[in-house]
Amino acid sequence: MNYTAYLGLGSNLASFVGDPEQTIQAAIGSLASLGRVAARSSLYRTAPVGYREQPSFINAVVCLETDLEPELLLDRLLEIEREFGRDRRSGTPKGPRTLDLDILMMFQKSVSGQEPEPLLRQSPSLKLPHPEIPNRRFVLQPLSELAPHLRHPALGKTMWELLDELPRTGSNAAREVTRLEGGKAILS
Repeated sequence: MNYTAYLGLGSNLASFVGDPEQTIQAAIGSLASLGRVAARSSLYRTAPVGYREQPSFINAVVCLETDLEPELLLDRLLEIEREFGRDRRSGTPKGPRTLDLDILMMFQKSVSGQEPEPLLRQSPSLKLPHPEIPNRRFVLQPLSELAPHLRHPALGKTMWELLDELPRTGSNAAREVTRLEGGKAILS
């Protein structure tokens, strides 16, 4: 596999497989068609951010090893979202959704055994790293569980440092994010 991608998953509406927790679990299974799911975080129940008049979300982060280029990976993630009943063109921005899949960060593996090279993109359809990572506890909490020492390619800080810097009030308060199931599961 040429790339390592950290993907954010979220759901707050039922899909054809069941409630949001079941949707996230099934979506993680669907990601295996895009490469190897190397690790996944616990599931977290999180309060909505932005548009607050909606159900709580279930969120998680997955580490995916893949051969797909970033733009192709994004296309395939959007296909999976549509399979689970989400159409980004007709939904309310930041509103309820059956499934949300985001590429948070992506790294290209080095052939010489050096550190993986972070991929940086700034296009209308894809921004890497995802620009909202440092502002979202619902992303940083599971990402810090999965890869606490991973450095943000643009900011140079670890995920744990970014999480620690979040405000303690408002939508980023620690009480807004609750772990539902424990432990980092490494998949074979």
